[in-house]
Amino acid sequence: MTNSFNNRVFGCAIIKSINSNYNADFSHQPRTLPNGTVYATDKVLKYSVRNYWKKVLNEKVFYSKSLDESMSPRTLDETLELHFGKIENSDKNKLRLEILKKILTCLDVRLFGGTYAGKTNISIHGTCQITHGVNRFDENVIYSEQIMSPFRNPSEKNADSTMTTLGTQSKLQEGHYVHHFSVNPRNIEDDIKRVGIEGLSSSDIEKLKEGLRKGVSYYDSAAKSGTENELLLWVQLRENSKLVLPSFVELVTIGEDKTIDLSAIKTLLEKDHIKSEIEKIEVYYNKGITKVSNVPTGAVEHEI
Repeated sequence: MTNSFNNRVFGCAIIKSINSNYNADFSHQPRTLPNGTVYATDKVLKYSVRNYWKKVLNEKVFYSKSLDESMSPRTLDETLELHFGKIENSDKNKLRLEILKKILTCLDVRLFGGTYAGKTNISIHGTCQITHGVNRFDENVIYSEQIMSPFRNPSEKNADSTMTTLGTQSKLQEGHYVHHFSVNPRNIEDDIKRVGIEGLSSSDIEKLKEGLRKGVSYYDSAAKSGTENELLLWVQLRENSKLVLPSFVELVTIGEDKTIDLSAIKTLLEKDHIKSEIEKIEVYYNKGITKVSNVPTGAVEHEI
């Protein structure tokens, strides 16, 4: 399999959010840690990447919401049937292997994994693991504003009320969320051997990098307007390397001048026992807008 990808990777994706709400909680507020620092879950980044793959690259994405003819969300089994047709097998073991083989043909399952709890139970450890994103900007200023709906509230007790419905929306004034990620092709090694298909490919990796560079910017909803991909750092190890790198989240600093400082990462990667294990380093960002200092030595810089 000349197209197979066997290297491990560490990196981070930075998401800029200006007067926006990248990842709201169930009260529609930007999510905050107990100390007040704004953060985002890994799910919001994965959702944006899946959406990009599906709508821009026309990839088959399994873990994505779809509606049936009555506009109700499909179940897992209904989604399986949508993509692959009816799958019937009275042998539970053969059924499990058949479904495993089918869903592993989907890009998002090979990369992000997933749990299938429908007509059988399957758990797949994805090759790409993404952490929560933490705002590394010095400030965490959240504000709310009132908005008005053009419609009257039907639950208003006063039938003669002429008032339309009022609501609020909350946004973060400025944030720079840092998500750490890692890629390990061996995470699905046993599963692909069981069903006799190819594992992670170089093409998969290029699509992952494209999604991490462009997915958030592409998903431009009203709430997320002002949120966009800012930087992608990709550190690819040599094929047989057993090196494990720490999370890059705390190693990125962003000060008042909005410069992304990678000095702590640069220092880490220049250590002799780490430097010798690295095959390549790539940094993607908009050079006309984003200021980046202390880019790791030897890194190839690209436009995002």
